Amino acid sequence: MNKTELIEHLASKHELTKAEAGRILETLLDAVVSTVKKGGAVSIPGFGSFKQHARAARTGVNPSTGDKIKIAAAKLPKFTPGAGFKAAVDPKAAARKAAKTAAAPAKAAAKPAAKKAKK
Repeated sequence: MNKTELIEHLASKHELTKAEAGRILETLLDAVVSTVKKGGAVSIPGFGSFKQHARAARTGVNPSTGDKIKIAAAKLPKFTPGAGFKAAVDPKAAARKAAKTAAAPAKAAAKPAAKKAKK
């Protein structure tokens, strides 16, 4: 889905004109970009969060000559998907994680009981 298709989807879903939907989408994107650019984070529960990630300077290798080169530090945008988004994309993985989480407290409770039994 590209930007035009997204605008059309918003317009049809919420009974807006394409121009209104386009302005809403632009406002949303501008808010996310300006907040992350300033170093802040935008968190949308169930969807994910956008934040700035600093990558340190490092030494790389030019593949054609083999010479070492310096790669400058950079600030990059980073998106971390939320649990709801992950579950929507891969429901099987979400079910495995839920089962693993449910089993973890039972194992944790069994460990202290086993230690007491040894004494």
